[in-house]
Amino acid sequence: MSTSSPAEPPVRGDQPLTLAVLRRLVGNTWARLPGTTLVVLSTDPEGNGFSPFSTYAHARYAPDPDGDDLRGEVYPLESELARDAELRSLFPQVPDSAVSALVLYPLG
Repeated sequence: MSTSSPAEPPVRGDQPLTLAVLRRLVGNTWARLPGTTLVVLSTDPEGNGFSPFSTYAHARYAPDPDGDDLRGEVYPLESELARDAELRSLFPQVPDSAVSALVLYPLG
């Protein structure tokens, strides 16, 4: 993820992101995504608690077909699958219900 500017150090996925970085992402990087793009939050390993926002991915999200619509799985974009044979072997079938999503991951 390239979110650095001359005034700020590069942002890595192993540190929390600040509001300044979030504003830049919203104003620049994410501004090109359609307004209908779903925003998906990753839960922490225990399924509770809070953690700073650390990194993100533009991917596809599909709700769990056997559960409620509040949980699901994340899949690579079609363009990523087309470029990467290893990804295609890891994700041989993506549900038809998968939609474009901005996935936010916590630090911890």
